[in-house]
Amino acid sequence: MDENKLQQEEEELINSEFQSLLSAYLSSKHRRKIEIITKAFTFAKQAHRGVRRRSGEPYILHPITVAKIVCSEIGLGSTSICAALLHDVVEDTEYTVEDIENLFGPKIAQIVDGLTKISGGIFGDQASAQAENFKKLLLTMNDDIRVILIKIADRLHNMRTLGSMLPNKQYKIAGETLYIYAPLANRLGLNRIKNELEDLSFKYERPNEYAQIEEKLKMTQSERDNLFNEFTHPIKEQLDKQGINYRILARVKTPYSIWSKMQAKQISFDDIFDILAVRIIFTPNDNDDEVQDCYDIYVNLLKLYTPHPDRLRDWVTHPKSNGYQSLHVTLMSNRGQWVEVQIRSERMNAIAEQGFAAHWKYKEGEGHEDESELEKWLRTIKDILDDPQPDAIDFLDTIKMNLFASEILVFTPKGEFKSMPQGSTVLDFAFSIHTFLGSHCIGAKVNHKLVPISYKLRSGDQVEILKSNTQHVQPTWINFVTTAKAKSKIQAILRREDRLNQQKGEEIVIQFLKDINVPYLPENVKKLCLLHDMSNPEALFSAIGKELFPLNENDKNAFRTKSRNAWKRIATFGLVKKSDNNSKTVVDDSGTNATRKINNKQTFKITPESIEKDCIIASCCKPIPGDEVLGVIDSNNHIVIHKRHCSVADKLKTSFGNRLVAADWETGKSLFFPVNIHITGIDEMGVLNKITGIISQQLNVNIHKLYIDTEDGIFEGRIQILVRDVTDVKTLIDNLRHLENIQNVSRVDLFEKPFSN
Repeated sequence: MDENKLQQEEEELINSEFQSLLSAYLSSKHRRKIEIITKAFTFAKQAHRGVRRRSGEPYILHPITVAKIVCSEIGLGSTSICAALLHDVVEDTEYTVEDIENLFGPKIAQIVDGLTKISGGIFGDQASAQAENFKKLLLTMNDDIRVILIKIADRLHNMRTLGSMLPNKQYKIAGETLYIYAPLANRLGLNRIKNELEDLSFKYERPNEYAQIEEKLKMTQSERDNLFNEFTHPIKEQLDKQGINYRILARVKTPYSIWSKMQAKQISFDDIFDILAVRIIFTPNDNDDEVQDCYDIYVNLLKLYTPHPDRLRDWVTHPKSNGYQSLHVTLMSNRGQWVEVQIRSERMNAIAEQGFAAHWKYKEGEGHEDESELEKWLRTIKDILDDPQPDAIDFLDTIKMNLFASEILVFTPKGEFKSMPQGSTVLDFAFSIHTFLGSHCIGAKVNHKLVPISYKLRSGDQVEILKSNTQHVQPTWINFVTTAKAKSKIQAILRREDRLNQQKGEEIVIQFLKDINVPYLPENVKKLCLLHDMSNPEALFSAIGKELFPLNENDKNAFRTKSRNAWKRIATFGLVKKSDNNSKTVVDDSGTNATRKINNKQTFKITPESIEKDCIIASCCKPIPGDEVLGVIDSNNHIVIHKRHCSVADKLKTSFGNRLVAADWETGKSLFFPVNIHITGIDEMGVLNKITGIISQQLNVNIHKLYIDTEDGIFEGRIQILVRDVTDVKTLIDNLRHLENIQNVSRVDLFEKPFSN
């Protein structure tokens, strides 16, 4: 194509996309500030002129699309739209934050500066850098939460265009998105974006399973449509009769949500009965009657269908911490299927889809007391960030711990309720009230019954914390808490106590060396470390400060008589092997050089020879040929093969993205791999004989381990078999499922005894 014609077409495309952005902005409720948005677009277009994305399209299309997401899908206004248009200018061009401030004012410049500091994704090449960048990301939430909202929009567009990236980059970005960005979107109430981020990550990490679920959803679409029409017809008649202004929508479970439930409950797609839910969204005649209208609709539904006694969820009177409000009830349809119905107002629905941006929009001109839950969460994050940081991956886990947690309501002795993550203990509750109360907690009275600090709370519990001034934080407490705040506070207190012990121990060492006329030098401290088998001076000082051992005559004698062996150990302390000049160097989180010769090919081929020599099959997920896998270069220069969606691999993707290697099996049929099968069914005479007959006789597969147990007429078992690839497993599972009275057959990662706790 002629170059001038191509430029003209691209120019038309860019202008068309910008006009689409302006149309979306003009149709919103925000004030009309077209001039500054146009100015930001013109500036960004000029700054990115001639630059293209990996997909080949002009780079300016990316910030335009991010701005459209910010406007249409999150609901932010002109300031955020301008910041989205400019978000890569400082990072990728010669312009500075000062230039942005001079042209667009301090607020837009502040947001762009925040986005620039966390550019290139949350995570860098090393874990310490990743934690530091993530810390910056969270700190920006205290300054202006629009920074993280725009960053989530940026990540959403990157995920939508991830197909143009190399496979190892896809795994890193998808894993990072699922581990951090989707939970962040959830915590900020961006439900629709959270679902899309999860699905896109799932699509790239497990493409085969994603495609299978998508195909099954298409095949069952007409059946769901019939159920929806049949179920909602009487509801519409009833609500019309009451004169309620409403609309009814069908909500279909997302592929990732379906897959997660299949994994959690070890069931097939056909066994999931809540794929369809019904959403009733109404407009109240008077905003003051909004909550009452929810319950009026609920009462009308009870006239038509029988409710499930244990499935009423009232998020209307007790909203979730991200602002979510809705009344959920599960009803029995005329077909004998349970159908969940969600009842919410238009305001509640906007907050559920767009999060706090919609919340601010609806609260315009009013008080902002309902934002207190967000402010509490931000304060918790700030408390964690104020303390010295532990190991990077532990830090990420500490933050993430509460991002996706379900919530329970717990009451104080005075009847005030407090929202806590599901799984919270008495100690979590104590720290949530005050650090002093948590650090001196000795137990609690839950519903007037004495319980230990490790007791797990349930929704509706009334809790009275018991404390003692003689109680102190213990290292074992870290095992008794689940909330980020409690964990960070315990770690901070323990670190503070350890620093005091180190200081005390160092003073003892200084005095000891002074008494025997030995100078206080690093080599002499190292000698003491070697004598007491301590890894570093800090560990030595801490142990001495805690009075775990004294400095005695043996230590004095060591300085009087120079032990050749001891000094030899000191002399060789810290020596590092020279690396092969032909190897690619990868730096791990400890700064050690890990070397490996890696082919220039984009995908590492796993062969029988490589498995025997330098590949390791991860024990956490036990992949076999045919699984969707990736490789991770470890500190010993081996490539560890994980399933792409292994929980351990998820952490590695977010923390050591530079070590990822796209991998593919080429093992043929020469090797056998252990696979664990979980099976349940109705207990009957000869059932075990039928199962082993199919495995050993029909399919000629070797049984490696077998454990079967029965309880009340139901049997459950784990069978470990040796197979050559995924095809063998699928054939085996299909054949076992055809046996009479077999309820479920699935592949699992671990070989666990049935009914074990």
